[in-house]
Amino acid sequence: MAWPDPLTTCSNTITVSGGAGAEGSRFATHRDSRRMRQLAILGGHPAFAEPLHVGRPNVGSEEQFLALTQQVLASRRFTNYGPLVAQFERQISERLQVEHCVVVNNATSGLALAAIALGLSGSVIVPAFGFIATAHAMRLAGLRVLFADIDPRTHHIDCASVLARIEPDTSAVVAVHLWGNPCDIAPLEQLCEERGMKLLFDSAQAFGSTCDGVPVGGFGNAEVFSFHATKAINSFEGGAITTRDAALADKLRLLVNFGFAGEDQIDSWGINAKMPEVCAAMGITSLASADAIFAHNLRIHDAYAAHLRGTEGLALLPYPRNEANSRNYVVLTVTDAFPLDRDALYHVLRAENVLARRYFNPAGHQAEPYRHLSENRRLTLPATERACREVLCLPTGTSITIDQVQRICEIIASAGEQAAAIRDAHALPEERVDAAGR
Repeated sequence: MAWPDPLTTCSNTITVSGGAGAEGSRFATHRDSRRMRQLAILGGHPAFAEPLHVGRPNVGSEEQFLALTQQVLASRRFTNYGPLVAQFERQISERLQVEHCVVVNNATSGLALAAIALGLSGSVIVPAFGFIATAHAMRLAGLRVLFADIDPRTHHIDCASVLARIEPDTSAVVAVHLWGNPCDIAPLEQLCEERGMKLLFDSAQAFGSTCDGVPVGGFGNAEVFSFHATKAINSFEGGAITTRDAALADKLRLLVNFGFAGEDQIDSWGINAKMPEVCAAMGITSLASADAIFAHNLRIHDAYAAHLRGTEGLALLPYPRNEANSRNYVVLTVTDAFPLDRDALYHVLRAENVLARRYFNPAGHQAEPYRHLSENRRLTLPATERACREVLCLPTGTSITIDQVQRICEIIASAGEQAAAIRDAHALPEERVDAAGR
């Protein structure tokens, strides 16, 4: 899989030499000659009356969902592996071309149960840059978490860093397909095989993605997906564990349902991680709209790329055009070449009701409850820490329009033009945080 350098993706930089006004001219947009209104952070009115979210839930056919919900109500079968859960599992298996699928109440439960079913012990290695639930799930499974650095081009776990972090009791690598882009899978598989370790993929963001044309879902020992409301495909709350290992799938089904193998037969320890029927109804509805959702996200991402092209210091993390991807994330890197740092631009956008997100900050090794552990006190992960300073995710999804993308990009360009005034004003409002999670 060929990866362009994200820091060179927004090319054709406009530069103007010399003069006190060079900063403003240098970042002036050539996309819209209209005079930019006053930014909200400098006293103007917000550009958007209603907040624009990163990950506002997509809704498929309301008619289909209501019909399925009526079916649930009529049957009085609300949970305990009902027919819609079974249908949802079959549809996931078919789409991902993987033999076994076990749906769960959320991906965090799925990760913890997968670790238990795989018999992991001691320590596991996870990337420090990513949603903290990956590390938390391993702690829930009774494991010690060792954080590894990332490849700065892709934001994926770096194999060299993994190798450096392996300890005598390390039993697995938990790699994350961040932004829906698959990890560099083959080297991870080879490393784990050579070291006798398991390989578990946190595929929470990667439903619908492919690696060399093969759907993500059947790699490693198991993969765990999220169908949280913020994902491209959602079941309100939910997740799924996929694997090609029949014995592992059998263990997982016991763990998900208190260890019950029959009405009065308890074969193992377990918890209640079952998905209810109404969530499966939403999942089935969402799956039916998957191709349309993914196509819309592609148009949105392309619109951002077109409007931001030529702005020095900004780059969109690329998606390989020859691979499938939900493109559920618009990942902007704000480098030192832009007149404002990432946090200042974040506050500019928030003042305009553009609820951009600083994913994922702080990094795992710098967040509680991990930062004070002895193995993390002096741990330095340069690529991770740089990404935490520079990454900003912009609104996307079916609730966002192409016109809104243009307006967001105009705000960003205007922020570059008015950087000195923004810095002088020190007008950084209190943060408004929208709900996020799995």
